[in-house]
Amino acid sequence: MAAPALTPAHQSFLAFDFGTRRIGVASGTRMLGTAEPRTTIRSGDFDAIAQLVKTWQPDALVIGVPCHPDGAPHEMTAKAQNFGRRLAGRHHLPVFEVDERYTSVEAEAEGAHDVDAAAAALILEQFFREHP
Repeated sequence: MAAPALTPAHQSFLAFDFGTRRIGVASGTRMLGTAEPRTTIRSGDFDAIAQLVKTWQPDALVIGVPCHPDGAPHEMTAKAQNFGRRLAGRHHLPVFEVDERYTSVEAEAEGAHDVDAAAAALILEQFFREHP
């Protein structure tokens, strides 16, 4: 998937930590450069995602794309990218990808109550650091 152009109009975001069983969700704004964990939903629950998009009205979406430690893709890389394409098609919003290696491990180490949503927040904050 070709990366969309990030424009000044893209100020609010929903981020997703994709997994085959669960998807963590976070929201945030570019102005503050911070993200808040929101919820974890069952993987494949596109109705719940649609409700979150309706509630938060983001300008764009961010998905974490896992890779091997050396940066090489693996099975989950393709699944996460497919999830991103489905989001783009359903919600007609730009979808940005972020390398999300170790975000769940970091969220666990920080003692997060909802590891998946906390990982989504880490993904979004990484996106903000990479796109100031």
